[in-house]
Amino acid sequence: MTSANKKIGVIFHSGMGHTSYQAKAVRDGAKRVAGVDTELIYVEDAREQLDELSSMDAMIFGCPTYMGSVSAPFKQFMDDTGAIWLAQGWRDKIAGGFTNSGNQSGDKLNTLVQLNVFAMQHGMIWAGLGLPGGNNASTGGVEELNRLGSWMGAMAQSNTDQGIEGIAESDLRTAACLGERIARITLGWQPPRNVE
Repeated sequence: MTSANKKIGVIFHSGMGHTSYQAKAVRDGAKRVAGVDTELIYVEDAREQLDELSSMDAMIFGCPTYMGSVSAPFKQFMDDTGAIWLAQGWRDKIAGGFTNSGNQSGDKLNTLVQLNVFAMQHGMIWAGLGLPGGNNASTGGVEELNRLGSWMGAMAQSNTDQGIEGIAESDLRTAACLGERIARITLGWQPPRNVE
């Protein structure tokens, strides 16, 4: 790892393995960008490394959508960051998010909104997906990027009776686009200086 490189942490929870696969796609997309080092961090480990996370230039948060909300382990991580929030230790860092569920909708937008509000409360700069919606015309199809039509972050749908092979390949390519976009934004971002 080169110290001059920008650091991005992909912080995620995965209950059944599907969101882990999505997180790897986000990481792989970020790795397309020279000058960025990207690390996968399981949320269980992140809870023990909060000080180390503060050295990141950007964080991409991800978890499955359970009952229309972030998963409980991810919510625990969010709650554990109270002291960082109080000190605004993540202020002006880039943030983004992704989620996965078994249903086409699955109320995944609500999870992305929760991740967004979490980042906003920390004073972070949220970067959305930046792709037009796909699979929304008679000439379209499920192989298109952003087939689930999300703008706030990357969404994926996984068949509940399958393992990682049940995730649409286009959803993984969409996740990679999110990672690459956030990496490019992070490279160009200059946080404002604190002026007292």
